[in-house]
Amino acid sequence: MIKKKLYKICGITACIVAAAVLIILPPSRGRLPEPKTPNGLSERVELEVDGDSLGLFIISENVNNPVLIVCGGGPGIPQYLLEYFNQSPIPSVFTVCYWDYRGTGGSYDPGINPSDMTTERYLRDTQAVTDYLRARFSQDKIYIMGHSFGTYIAAKTVQEHPEKYAAYIAMSQIVDQVESENIAFDYMKEEYRKAGNDKMVSEFEKYRISESSDEFDVYCKSGLRDKAMHDLGVGTTRKMDNVITGIFFPSLRCTAYTQKERIEIWKGKKQSSEFPVSDDTHTFNAFEDIPSMDIPVYFMVGKYDYTCLSDLQIKYYEELEAPKKKIYIFENSAHSPLYEEYDKAKEVLEEIVEDNK
Repeated sequence: MIKKKLYKICGITACIVAAAVLIILPPSRGRLPEPKTPNGLSERVELEVDGDSLGLFIISENVNNPVLIVCGGGPGIPQYLLEYFNQSPIPSVFTVCYWDYRGTGGSYDPGINPSDMTTERYLRDTQAVTDYLRARFSQDKIYIMGHSFGTYIAAKTVQEHPEKYAAYIAMSQIVDQVESENIAFDYMKEEYRKAGNDKMVSEFEKYRISESSDEFDVYCKSGLRDKAMHDLGVGTTRKMDNVITGIFFPSLRCTAYTQKERIEIWKGKKQSSEFPVSDDTHTFNAFEDIPSMDIPVYFMVGKYDYTCLSDLQIKYYEELEAPKKKIYIFENSAHSPLYEEYDKAKEVLEEIVEDNK
């Protein structure tokens, strides 16, 4: 009798656990949602580049629209996740290609050598994806967008091969990340001080990031930085209050990736912290390294962005030399304005395309 009860309890427990797993990590074959329009496109592509496979996500409401390659943030978290959960207006204006950087997301490879993931490697991959898109859609020049970390990759790509791009769209441009982090650090500590949150103030006081490069690196990779930025509404989005409920759990439910790939997203995220290209962004100074560009440039700045400080973005825009440039301030956004303010984003993107006809 006791054994029967135990078997029953174990069976019920197993069912509950199985149901929870299916809710948190639903099964899928890793397919994108169907196109919204008859002339639309929604597909995944595996692009072979130098012996490895890069995962591309191509979506469009009209395949005749201009083509846009997006160099995402991170580098560990796939940019496509922002599109999947926020449904920006980008696919209504462009045929957009989101791609997962080598060693991360849909391009994850457990055998990859982290030390090989240099800026040069990322730039070569960006060129390979660019050339694939130019050839496939018969467009001599395409648009390129960078977001956060991706602005470092996109801007340097434009610097090397301006002839391949119609315009550069900079969303949350990295300018001088050391200065940005120091200003954000002081701002957040002061906000907690004003709120009377002594616990968080004491956590910040453990670091001397302006005095030690080692402490700067430790802080930038710490949970404190992300927690504070999202708690204060100056992180990924204005409304996202923490990365666990805002990114981690939603990523596990993204059926555009298989169950295995969803787990590998976070393996890739961990792995990417060891990539040299990640460290390169901290020594990058846009004022010195890229004082000018040879194509039109469009800045999209979230007013509340402290991940890449909005004031620094504006300052860089003012000093940057380009044949044509415009800046758009999103008054209700933090670090991801195109995914935070749909109506304004659509208006801005349409204006950019019209501006380059």
